[in-house]
Amino acid sequence: MKFNHLIEINDPLNPLIDSLTREQLWRGLVLRAEDPVPFVTGLERCEILERFDNGLRRLLDFGKLRVSDRVTYEPMLRVRYATEAQDAMPAATLVMTIEEPQPGLLFVRFEYDSGEPDSGDRVQEFYDRFRRNAYQEADIDTIKRIRQLAEQGRLNGSLH
Repeated sequence: MKFNHLIEINDPLNPLIDSLTREQLWRGLVLRAEDPVPFVTGLERCEILERFDNGLRRLLDFGKLRVSDRVTYEPMLRVRYATEAQDAMPAATLVMTIEEPQPGLLFVRFEYDSGEPDSGDRVQEFYDRFRRNAYQEADIDTIKRIRQLAEQGRLNGSLH
């Protein structure tokens, strides 16, 4: 299943929403990769196994399920998550890309590839629709959390 959606970050027509800078947004996306527990429902622990110039390898502990992945950064632009295949789960990816069609008008595009082909099966289509909705809600929560961190002044540190 492949799926993508866009979340608007700054709405110049809505004065009730504080605008984020590209730097704050980037720091928030990096923080989600480095300390995902506050961002990911059901995640109990994250162990960073290795750091390298443009990313890291992690082990995510969801209780009975443990998932290994690799996160790569394209600074100020994109964070890419690549989950390793295991048991019945194929390798999968999530890419978060900052888009800025006009100065200060920021969006984040979330692109998912579950590694599974579209089957055309009605039951699978129902399940995939449910999964897409869950992904979208989780991504909205990620942006809400990034906004909270910005309001608390926690996204003014150094960039990765």
